[in-house]
Amino acid sequence: EVQLQASGGGLVQAGGSLRLSCAASGFTFDDYAIGWFRQAPGKEREGVSCISSSEGSTYYADFVKGRFTISSDNAKNTVYLQMNSLKPEDTAVYYCAAGQSGLVRVTTYYYTSVYDYWGQGTLVTVSS
Repeated sequence: EVQLQASGGGLVQAGGSLRLSCAASGFTFDDYAIGWFRQAPGKEREGVSCISSSEGSTYYADFVKGRFTISSDNAKNTVYLQMNSLKPEDTAVYYCAAGQSGLVRVTTYYYTSVYDYWGQGTLVTVSS
């Protein structure tokens, strides 16, 4: 059974930090890129970042560049999203997703349709 378990969300003040984790199981981790998306109330889900360990690639949306860092621990089948300098506009439910590495590129990583598996989401709330 494929599982993506996102965790690490919470309430933090503006300027603070959180680290999200995405623990994967049930598929060959090395064959997949892991992406992070977020969805704020009343808004569409948007791509935040993605890592493809097999390709040695990371991608970031412009609105998180320089503040968020994605990393992967392949031994633990876990991807992390370190979020620093958080802003109130970062408030959203954050989801991790797995897509085949060969399909995930800088021009596609932010499309939800590229991903095969999704986690349940973790809520991040940034207070001003």
